[in-house]
Amino acid sequence: MTFEKRRASTKQEIPTASMPDIVFMLLLFFMVTTTLRKVDVLVKFKLPEAKAIEKIENKRLISYIWVGNNGKIQINDGIVKLDDVEPIMYAKRQALPNIIVSLRVDKGADMGLVTDIQQELRKAYVLRINYSTTLKI
Repeated sequence: MTFEKRRASTKQEIPTASMPDIVFMLLLFFMVTTTLRKVDVLVKFKLPEAKAIEKIENKRLISYIWVGNNGKIQINDGIVKLDDVEPIMYAKRQALPNIIVSLRVDKGADMGLVTDIQQELRKAYVLRINYSTTLKI
């Protein structure tokens, strides 16, 4: 007497009926969570080099100020005067209290202008300041 093994005759395929819903939800999730913030830099600058740098992880808290070697200051997409720095940054600080200002200053820029920008930031109560550099290898 021999015994035969019987196998179940069920199909082993993955159900794909809900796949379009899953793809749509993933697409929507990435569209909502991704920030597409691109600023056209109008100021020509070359960052100074540093031996040790620290990267800021939360990019949403950062607001950039570009300072060129010709004395031009750029915030967002426009060139501004020194007197405009305080009201613009105060409004940004009101919208985002934990804001970090990253100064991207040309290595040949006048440090007196950088000091004046720092004073304007103090008037706006923006006290978290970061200086952007490139890594010296």
